[in-house]
Amino acid sequence: MVQAYILIQTEVGRAANVAEEISSIPGVTQAEDVTGPYDVIVRAQANNVDELGKLVVAQIQGVQGITRTLTCPIVHI
Repeated sequence: MVQAYILIQTEVGRAANVAEEISSIPGVTQAEDVTGPYDVIVRAQANNVDELGKLVVAQIQGVQGITRTLTCPIVHI
């Protein structure tokens, strides 16, 4: 299982809508609108890195109002 945080920038005023829509996507375990340089932080999981990439590119980035994403895979050192 691969897990990651996805940091999202949105259009002005769209953070709450984006977080709500993303929270219903399978594989997303948490989606919160936040303050700071990013507007939404998502925690997601997939069976492998390829599936995680597909989740981000095909589903999360397709949500209206997103301008940029940064995917940060979780590592256990």
